[in-house]
Amino acid sequence: MNYTKILEELNQASLFDLHRLQAAIHQELLNPKRNNLIKAQLKIGQSISYFEPQLNDLVDAVILKIQKTRCSVRNVKDNKTWNLPFYYLNLNEVDADIQPAHNAVGIPKSSLKVGAKVGFKDKNNNDLFGEVIRLNPKRATVRINEHNRWLVNYKNLFYVIEGELGDTKEQTYIPYDL
Repeated sequence: MNYTKILEELNQASLFDLHRLQAAIHQELLNPKRNNLIKAQLKIGQSISYFEPQLNDLVDAVILKIQKTRCSVRNVKDNKTWNLPFYYLNLNEVDADIQPAHNAVGIPKSSLKVGAKVGFKDKNNNDLFGEVIRLNPKRATVRINEHNRWLVNYKNLFYVIEGELGDTKEQTYIPYDL
């Protein structure tokens, strides 16, 4: 499924249209037949990935317990346990990335992930570079260094490539377009 194309279509929908679609989607997420099909594919100890909306990214995990419409998983990265609905699970290894439109100003929230390397200009037109640590409704929280965090509007962000200069350990950031 091409999520980017679907989002482009949804941008033309009214709020009522979106609300109606949300209700229909919610009914399908709770559909017992769909949930039973997923449950039949699960095994304790199975490695899976799930989509974490707050990170806007996939997370690797292992199944610990299977219930009627949910399962307990252990996040491979931080070993935390989560009880997730089956619809979070990416059993078919679907590419969950949403690409920003080529004419987009900044980076749309739907395309940005926690951990992304980004840059922006401050009020004095200086380039600042850092890592996204949180996706807020209107702005991303960007960590510049250990003691410096900025709330930056998504339209002011651009992606950067992280690299090293020569033999030094100094980091350089190179802006790039998608």
